[in-house]
Amino acid sequence: MTEVSRCDYSAKTLASGVLPMRLTILGSGTNVHPTRAAAGYLVRTDQHILLDFGPRTLMNLIKTGVNRHKITHLLFSHFHADHFSDFITFFFDAIIYAKYGGGHRPGMTLIGPKGTIRLLRSIMRSFPSFDSAPFRVTLREVSSKPFMIGETRIVPNPVVHVPDLSSVGYRIEYRGKAIVYSGDTQYCDALIRLCTDADLAVLDCSFPANKPGPAHLHAGQCGQVAKEAGVGQLVLSHFYPIADRYDVRVQAAEQYSGKIWKGKDLLTIRV
Repeated sequence: MTEVSRCDYSAKTLASGVLPMRLTILGSGTNVHPTRAAAGYLVRTDQHILLDFGPRTLMNLIKTGVNRHKITHLLFSHFHADHFSDFITFFFDAIIYAKYGGGHRPGMTLIGPKGTIRLLRSIMRSFPSFDSAPFRVTLREVSSKPFMIGETRIVPNPVVHVPDLSSVGYRIEYRGKAIVYSGDTQYCDALIRLCTDADLAVLDCSFPANKPGPAHLHAGQCGQVAKEAGVGQLVLSHFYPIADRYDVRVQAAEQYSGKIWKGKDLLTIRV
């Protein structure tokens, strides 16, 4: 894992007890990818916040060393399986831990776009043991109204992905810094607004610019969004296998002159 060690922080920062906001990519690929987990991200502020939870991301979360049983807030961009399916295993694991593993976990808040409550209630009713979790489970739908988790401000905003499916991106603000996660999206004005002046933007780079596909950004559009929004750094992620056959970083740089990261699993970036 590419990680920022404690020795990389200044003595003043360590003395204050406040570490910078950090993003860890738990999955930089899509549903079935030969070398990457699907979509999932961990943002560390005064909280540990999960953004999406696609296949194979749970094991990468465990590799970070973060105690999964203390995570209280999960934010879903939408409910395609490549952004969600490891939640099933995570939630069942939490129930077993609290019921039979001798552990205690705080309540869990599950947040997502329109349709979240209906879908998750159906899952809770349908999966064995899910309706009797020994901890509080709160379901919440969001559109564009900001809210707080501890000292962290979350700004959701609907984006355009596919018809008949609500999708949101998230802006996470903490101590004067901002990280934006696009979720799955096409190029749209809402995404530009969400990304405006962000320190770091993690964008859906499903396809190379020379092989664009439907319902997602390609590398050139990622660079265009970063340029128009004036972001500090750009992270390309959510790669379909075809995106790894081309230099998407160079393609994005044709539009955007700032720092560009090509995402990889377990990469951690300090903001």
